[in-house]
This record gives sequence, structure tokens and C-alpha cells, in this order.
Amino acid sequence: MERLRFMLSILALVLAASFASSCGTSSSTLSCVTTSQSPGLGQGQLQSITLNPATADAQNCSNGQVQFIATGHYTDPSQTVTPQLVDAWGACQQNAPTTEVSVTSKGVAHCASGATGTYTIWASYPPSMCNLTNGCGGGCGTVVGTAQLTCP
Repeated sequence: MERLRFMLSILALVLAASFASSCGTSSSTLSCVTTSQSPGLGQGQLQSITLNPATADAQNCSNGQVQFIATGHYTDPSQTVTPQLVDAWGACQQNAPTTEVSVTSKGVAHCASGATGTYTIWASYPPSMCNLTNGCGGGCGTVVGTAQLTCP
């Protein structure tokens, strides 16, 4: 079972890397296409989450959709999990909830028609009461990772 989990993680990384060049951005793992996200379970306690890409521009993707992938960093320094299972995804602008960017449960962000500017994309884990309102200020009481999305 552990070997299967390892192989699925490697496969997810390869898929994310293969889609990276299609968006024309400097980030090495930007994906404009939805990839499947499998739960990641690390060793020890989850300490932090990073989102990849750290910054993205939706206009670089032909369909305007950007795939964000979470990586979990655990107390065991040798243990990281990609993709990390996250409980909630959302978007904010200036620490306030917004409807100008939507984020699916798989981490795919999409700018609404007419949306312009830079937005914060966030992901949280473990399951909690994190939602669009308190997720923007980081007040979920959980581990939260963020990235930036620019809408044209």
C-alpha cells in the first residue's frame, strides 16, 4: 500500500511537470489543466503547506484555468507529500472574500468575466471550519498555504 501511494505521488508530479510548459510562465509546475488529486498522508504532524505555482497569470492559460497543487511539509523533515490532501480552497483579494475568482475542490482557479488584479489563492488542512470568510485572514486555526493569481 505504501509503494502504491509512493507511485501515485510520483505520477502526479510527472503529470504536473508535463503540463508546466503549456502555460508559458516562469513557474516550473504551473498546470492549466485539471489533474487528479490523491490524498497525501505524511509522517508526523503537518507543519506547513506550499502551493505550486506560487504565482500564476490566468491569461497564460488558453482556458483561463490554473491548476494549483498543494505540498504538505511534515515534522519529519524528510517527509513531504505532493499532492497534499486539503480540506478547503478559496480566493481572496486584500484579505477579503471575493467572487471574482472561483477555486474548485481540486485546486483549479478560474477568473470570472471582468475580474482584474491579483488575488490570493489559499488551501487549508486538516478539516476544520475554514471557509471563504475566515480563510482569507488565515483565521481557520489550521495549516494554510497561499499563492497569487493574476487575472487579466
